[in-house]
Amino acid sequence: MCVRRVGFTLAVATLLAGCAHESNFVADAMRADPVAADANGYPTPVPPPVVAVAAQETFGDPGPAPGMPRGPQAVADTDGPYLLDTGDRLRVFVYGQPNLSRLYTVDHEGQITVPLIGSVQARGLTTSQLEGSIRGQLGAEFVRNPQVTVDIQQNRPFFILGEVRNAGQYPYVSGMTVETAVAIAGGYTERASDRRFRISRRVNGYVEQIEAPSDYVVRAGDTVYVFERFL
Repeated sequence: MCVRRVGFTLAVATLLAGCAHESNFVADAMRADPVAADANGYPTPVPPPVVAVAAQETFGDPGPAPGMPRGPQAVADTDGPYLLDTGDRLRVFVYGQPNLSRLYTVDHEGQITVPLIGSVQARGLTTSQLEGSIRGQLGAEFVRNPQVTVDIQQNRPFFILGEVRNAGQYPYVSGMTVETAVAIAGGYTERASDRRFRISRRVNGYVEQIEAPSDYVVRAGDTVYVFERFL
């Protein structure tokens, strides 16, 4: 009987000590953070830290579902390097080869035809890249260490329609914007909007239309449309 009483006394003492320890823990937690406790005095759970993830900025239509073909983006903030295409007139000079030094026009297939080497792809290339292509083909069989220079004699045109005084096609000017294109076409008509414009641009066989501000950069081959303003 004495052993049972001693065991019972030890169990009660252990339980009381545990309660006292828990009370000290709650008190310490409340002193450390008085707000982080519920109505019963117990600390509220601390949520896991939130990690900020930069959102990917998207514009306009999100496009086709994954796996579907997607057209090119016709948006540009700067004109960038000038890429050759159909309608550009080029002056090709090969040192010491007068028969090869002449004017060439990029045809509808995006090529020029050079004597000795035949068709040379020009579409999508800069003048420096075209120089390297001609130099490589000539040097492979026909001319030892050829020195080639390619210059643009005349850019392919751009087109402007809508509420301008003289709609039509005009030679492209490097770095031009919608506003300068309107100036080249004689300025606005009385009904023109000076805020609404549309640009049609062909990229890799696709034609895309975009709404553009007046300071938007125009590229060679673009079609600019000036809308009528709302009265």
